Amino acid sequence: MHNDKNVFSSLPGSQTTAPLEKKKIRRVLGIDPGLANTGFGVVDYVNGRYRMVSYGCITTKADEPHGHRLMKIYTNLCAVIDEFCPTEAAMESLYFAKNASSAMMVSEAKGVVSLCLAQHGLELHEYRPVQIKQAVSGSQGADKELVQKYVKLLLGLEAVPKPDHAADALAGAITHLHYKVN
Repeated sequence: MHNDKNVFSSLPGSQTTAPLEKKKIRRVLGIDPGLANTGFGVVDYVNGRYRMVSYGCITTKADEPHGHRLMKIYTNLCAVIDEFCPTEAAMESLYFAKNASSAMMVSEAKGVVSLCLAQHGLELHEYRPVQIKQAVSGSQGADKELVQKYVKLLLGLEAVPKPDHAADALAGAITHLHYKVN
């Protein structure tokens, strides 16, 4: 005789199935510093997948006073951090350029970014250009366009993120998630 009643019904207050495990979401802010253009990209990593949250570019004009340009980078980056609440931050390490003047301006922007991150309690992780190329495209010799295509692919985007500085920032965030697996 077959009885449709569940013989193994649970007692009140008990569970017959294991509770769903909450997955940790990692949120990384990638930054591509520059005085004229500072790109940013926010990427989540959850359940083994990357998810783009936001990206953009903080732009300053060459005719603005130098200090105002740095302040604009600082205040806008603070707003990005306050809005998206990343728990980790990454950027490409500064390399020496042929043009000392432009290298100095990037260094100043990087200093402002570092200050902003420190004030928000975010540790900055830096990656060499070859590390970013390797992590995103699988090749240390990848050109900028290939890295951007892989950023699009990895984040499931319909188009390559624009401007280039934002795409570079997203690549930095992906790289951090690739190398710093928790």
